[in-house]
Amino acid sequence: MFSRLCLTIFSAIFWFSGSLLFPDSAKAVVNLPPQHLAETVVQNKTSAETVSPKTALERLFTAKEIKSYWFAPIFVNQIPVEQVTLIIADIKKQLGTYQEVKQNGNDYLIILSKGSVPTKIVLNSKKQITGLLFQAPNLKIASLEKALAEFKALPGKVSFLVKEDESTLAELNSNNPLAVGSAFKLAVLQALQQEITLGKRSWSDVVTFNAESKSLPSGILQNWPDGSLLTIQTLATLMISVSDNTATDILINLLGKDSLELISPRNRPFLTTRELFVLKGSQNRKLLEDYRKANLAKRKSLLVELAKFPLPDVREFEGTNPVAIDSLEWFFTAEELCRAIKEVENLPLMGVNPGLANPNDWEKIAFKGGSEPGVLSLTSWLQGKNGKNYCVVATWNNKNASLDESKFFATYTGVLSLLAERK
Repeated sequence: MFSRLCLTIFSAIFWFSGSLLFPDSAKAVVNLPPQHLAETVVQNKTSAETVSPKTALERLFTAKEIKSYWFAPIFVNQIPVEQVTLIIADIKKQLGTYQEVKQNGNDYLIILSKGSVPTKIVLNSKKQITGLLFQAPNLKIASLEKALAEFKALPGKVSFLVKEDESTLAELNSNNPLAVGSAFKLAVLQALQQEITLGKRSWSDVVTFNAESKSLPSGILQNWPDGSLLTIQTLATLMISVSDNTATDILINLLGKDSLELISPRNRPFLTTRELFVLKGSQNRKLLEDYRKANLAKRKSLLVELAKFPLPDVREFEGTNPVAIDSLEWFFTAEELCRAIKEVENLPLMGVNPGLANPNDWEKIAFKGGSEPGVLSLTSWLQGKNGKNYCVVATWNNKNASLDESKFFATYTGVLSLLAERK
């Protein structure tokens, strides 16, 4: 929910998930670490005509010292070379010694002894680095049993599920409900598709939204003017691909909470993202405690009152301290997330953001992730080149500490790579 993962991984997720952002000031982005795949612009300063994208990456990982003139001024003005050095050192610490750079479609794969890092790089006419994006690291996983052990060793609560068609290949606590952040939006899409299938709504239906509908990022609609017109299809695409919280709340209010609670009776009352932000705002701790102690009827009445409260400052949610994730969140089991994504994987909008899966490895990808401090959740539906379908879900909760995102992502991507090789 708190767009960290969104800005971290994919082209966007609710608070999640990850994204490739292109600032107005540049044509390319630099994603910083495996933990925070946040992107930023980078450039370098070398006149060597022999420098290619591949050799530029090799140089970054083999040189004793990274030189500032390898980057264009706009890069070093925003990201100091010392920070790039720390990022690469962190990658090596996690994935071992550098081995080689391979072509990966139009991009590159940096191979290390314990794994690999999909990477995007852009050079200008002076052969300086103007764009650099280190994507989610891929840990070498010898078997699903090894992945199971990696997830089991994480502190806190973890669930993990791998399905091949209807068969379960691996599972850990897959029927235990955990907080899933913006992965809950799969349930919203489920309810929407059901109404469209029944003829109650159409993807082309137009919705008008106003200030009361607006939430905090991730997303873009919170910055749009009141009275903007959007189709249901646009709202659903923004909700899934960039985890737009405002789009999500518009759809929740359109569908009605009753329909969502039929799909997920555990989550009653079914919260909007705005309600969650307000309840977790630092100025509303008394309200939060009252809500946590209340029964269902009292909670519903508190939510009515909540509409009068202003949204907190989004900067409040940039920290790493979990807030009431054991009681104030959206709770789903890994099995439920698999069933949810299976119902909607056929929708084209599900393929806009592939998440952590390498599109070159799969015929088709559907993805939704979610995160907030103390919560990470990843759900992928994949059609393999072997003709089989896979569902991979991993969720991690720790109410007492921040999470090691890079380790979680690396293990998950390792599982995806392992499955892509199955015959």
